Amino acid sequence: LSKSHILVCGLKGTVAEFCKNIVLAGVGSVTLVDDRVVTDESLPANFLILPHENHYNGKTLAEVCCDSLKEFNPMVHVAVETGDISTFGIEFFEKFDAVIISCCSLGKKKLINQKCRKLSKRVAFYTVECRGSCGEMFVDLQDYKYSKKKLEETIECQIEYPSFEEAISVPWRALPRRVSKLYFAMRVIEQFEDVEGRNPGETSIADRLGVLKLRRELCETNSLDESQIPDALLERLLTDTREFPPVCAIIGGILGQEVIKAISGKGDPLKNFFFFDAMDGKGLIEDISGPSTRS
Repeated sequence: LSKSHILVCGLKGTVAEFCKNIVLAGVGSVTLVDDRVVTDESLPANFLILPHENHYNGKTLAEVCCDSLKEFNPMVHVAVETGDISTFGIEFFEKFDAVIISCCSLGKKKLINQKCRKLSKRVAFYTVECRGSCGEMFVDLQDYKYSKKKLEETIECQIEYPSFEEAISVPWRALPRRVSKLYFAMRVIEQFEDVEGRNPGETSIADRLGVLKLRRELCETNSLDESQIPDALLERLLTDTREFPPVCAIIGGILGQEVIKAISGKGDPLKNFFFFDAMDGKGLIEDISGPSTRS
């Protein structure tokens, strides 16, 4: 763990919780990427940003979070990388053992995942998003080997993961009947933002009619009953666009555990989506994979 290098892009509340957890766990280094300037809207869910008036003077989220994280564990090297992560060359990602992406467009998620998969070494890839009281995490460990204890013996296991693009391309009609409704709802909003050229979180309740229209089109294309994506759920995701701190803590904590498992190669990893909804307090793991990668 102390020799591992983690890349984190997009510093909202859930990712701040994750960064705190892995820094306290003692990873080797954490590199932060987020050139957005700190504003008052950055404060509510991100505890790494202390609410000091006139303190930031145009500093970026990455710079401010870097300063705070260094105080958690001086033994961990925390650094900032500037620029648009989608323009970074493949060789840049080779320095890392795990890449965590948040607040990125659908296209950027696919692109960065593809770059990680083209490397000669295996780099764990994660996306994480939180909307109000709901959150989603995606995991791609590629061809992953690990060990776990069963009774008194240690057994070796292997799992093959699909890429992010492969996972979300699985036809909805091919999925198990009881897949989380949150999976479908997140895909609808994700595609709406992609079509409209919006950044994640910029969609609001004012876009309700457009989102419902896209839901109808996607359900018709995928032969899915619209009741699988309830109006009430979509409206919650469109109304509560800010992160809910308790949900950030839960998802950030689980993401931290998963990254540590992936680095150490010990314990059953999550495959490949995790959903949490504070309305019912349930966390669900969904294996959204094509036939060749379903275990």
